Amino acid sequence: MRRAILLVALLVAVPAFADSNMPPAYWADRQLPDARQEVQAEALMDQIRCLVCQGQSIADSDAELAGDMRDLVRRRIAAGESPGSIRAWLIARYGSWISYRPTSEPSALPLWLVPLALLLAGGTLLLRRVAVRRRK
Repeated sequence: MRRAILLVALLVAVPAFADSNMPPAYWADRQLPDARQEVQAEALMDQIRCLVCQGQSIADSDAELAGDMRDLVRRRIAAGESPGSIRAWLIARYGSWISYRPTSEPSALPLWLVPLALLLAGGTLLLRRVAVRRRK
């Protein structure tokens, strides 16, 4: 019985050790001194998905990894790299899933075509129903 209680206690305690004791990255929660660069960084951070939260951008996430990614974006922009090249690097490293802005890759084509097809199908069904009602 004691072993079972100990095992359950250890399993429950594991998430408590998930956070690191490292201090946050320097630029994670600080703004760049150049306002133009900070605007570019914030716009890019709104387009990048948090790898931990997955439903939030790195700008909105409190996850430690999101802070590291904000730091990376700000450092690269401060070094003069363009937001487009940073976004391209992140997509190359993590896949197109990381970007909230759809890409023009062939694999993303269904993301563009399926909503249009559904709209056309819905419009066609609506027109047929109206035509049937007019005949009656």
